[in-house]
Formats: sequence, structure tokens, C-alpha cells
Amino acid sequence: MQEYYMREALIEAQKAMDLKEVPIGAVIVYDDKIIARAHNLRETAKDPTAHAEILAIRQASQVLGGWRLPNCDLYVTIEPCPMCAGAVMLARIRKLIIGAMDKKGGAAGSLLNIPGDDRFNHNTEIITGVLEEECASIMKEFFKELRNKS
Repeated sequence: MQEYYMREALIEAQKAMDLKEVPIGAVIVYDDKIIARAHNLRETAKDPTAHAEILAIRQASQVLGGWRLPNCDLYVTIEPCPMCAGAVMLARIRKLIIGAMDKKGGAAGSLLNIPGDDRFNHNTEIITGVLEEECASIMKEFFKELRNKS
């Protein structure tokens, strides 16, 4: 099932890429159903917080009627940044499933581990490497195209 949901997150990442956004996609699963899906929209929305994870968390909170999402799992194509990792922890997400890690800016196991830090009052289980090659590939393709246009 993890690969199925990550493929759905990859569909969202492709939507971001089509908009010339950094291709990161996210889906939130509750009771084996996708209740939220999003992709990066920072450039489109002109909003530095319009990351896929934040948008999906907002959507899931609306669907479930509250800010706590303890029975939800978040699938994201690339390891969350510090802002998104903090939101995952604050939303009480049960599991964070990551496609590819971000060694330069990741905050869920690479540079930091905000959702897994025992000093906070909530910890999120973190699973990494689900469809890792596909998730890394779309990012590489995006930045290669960006460099070629420069």
C-alpha cells in the first residue's frame, strides 16, 4: 500500500513540475483513504509557506474538522524542510512516509529530525525510501531543466 500512496504523491509532484514549481507532492491517508493531496505552490501563490505538506495538512484538518491528525499518515516525495517537519509534529501526524531524503535541507532525518525528536511532546514514526528512485528522479529532472534554461 505504501507504494500506491507514494505514486499518488508523485502525481502531485508532477502537477507542481507542470507549473514550474519545485516538484514535491504529498497525500494524507486516513482510514486507508486519501483525504488530502497537494503539491508545491510557492511561486503560483507567491507564498513561502505553500509547500505540499502544509497545504495537505490544512486540507486534512478541514476534512476531519480539527488540527490534530493523530490517525493520519503523510506521504511526501521529498523529505520535509524544517517548517514542514514542524507542522507534521504539531499536527500529531502518526506516520511520515518519505520517498527521497534531502541531505541539504531535510528536517526529518537528514540535517535535523524534528518529527522524531524525543524532546517534543509528540513523535511521528518516520519511514524512508519508498519509491526513492522515482521521487529523486523528478527532482533531478526539474533542476536539470532549470539549469539548462539559465
